[in-house]
Amino acid sequence: MRYPAQVLLACLAALIAGCGHAPGYPPSPIARPTDVTDFTTLYGENCAACHGANGQNGPAIDLANPEYQALVDDSTLRKWISEGMPGTEMPAFAQSAGGMLTDAQVNALTGGMRKHWSRPGVFAGATPPPYAQSQVGDAIGGEQTYKTRCASCHARSHQQITSLDYLSLVGDQALRSIIIAGRPDIAQPNWSHLGPGGKAAPPLSTQDVDNIVAYLASLRSSSPAQTANSIPMQSIHETAMGR
Repeated sequence: MRYPAQVLLACLAALIAGCGHAPGYPPSPIARPTDVTDFTTLYGENCAACHGANGQNGPAIDLANPEYQALVDDSTLRKWISEGMPGTEMPAFAQSAGGMLTDAQVNALTGGMRKHWSRPGVFAGATPPPYAQSQVGDAIGGEQTYKTRCASCHARSHQQITSLDYLSLVGDQALRSIIIAGRPDIAQPNWSHLGPGGKAAPPLSTQDVDNIVAYLASLRSSSPAQTANSIPMQSIHETAMGR
C-alpha cells in the first residue's frame, strides 16, 4: 500500500517536531575542548587530581588558601599553569609549552582561582616574606632555625619533610610558599605562627625563610640522586597529610 505524499510529509514533520531537531543531528553544536572556559570544568579536569576537588586536601599545594592567593601575583600564577613548576610534578598546561590549554583557558583558571579563593586583607596588615627568594640563604643557619621552629612537629617519621621522598617532589619555590602561606587544609601554620611545639613565637623573618629553604635544598643536593618519576605522587600526599 502506498501512502499519499501528503501523509508522508505530515509524518516527517511530526517526527521532527517531536525530536526538536532533525534526525542525525545533535540538538546543539558540541563544544570543542578548546572552547571550554568554565572554571569549574577546567579545574576539575586539569587541576583537581593534584590540588584537591575544591583546591584543598590534595597532594600538591593548597590553592584555596587565601594567603597563598595573596602571596602569588597573577603573572606568576599564570606562568606556573602555563609552563609548569620546576622541581615538582606540575606539568605545563599551555599549548605554547606543549600542553592542551589555550591562553584563554589559562586565564580562566587564574581568574577563577582569584574569584573563588582570594580574600582581601587576609594578612590583616602584616607583611609576609616575599614570594620569591632574592638572595642566597645560609643552609647552616637554616638547619638551626628548622630545628628550633619546625622539627618538633615534623620529627615523626610520617611527617619527615627532610626525607628525599618528599624533597624530590617539592621544589624550592613550593617549599617557600608552604613555609610562608602555610597549608590550612592539613593544619600547617604560616610563617607568623611557626613555633616549637605549636607554641607562640615571633614571625619568621625573610632571612629565616631563605635559610630554611637553603637547608632543605642542601639535603636534596647532597644526597644520592632520586628522581621524582621513581616515586608515586601518592607518597607526597601521605607525607603532607601526616600518614
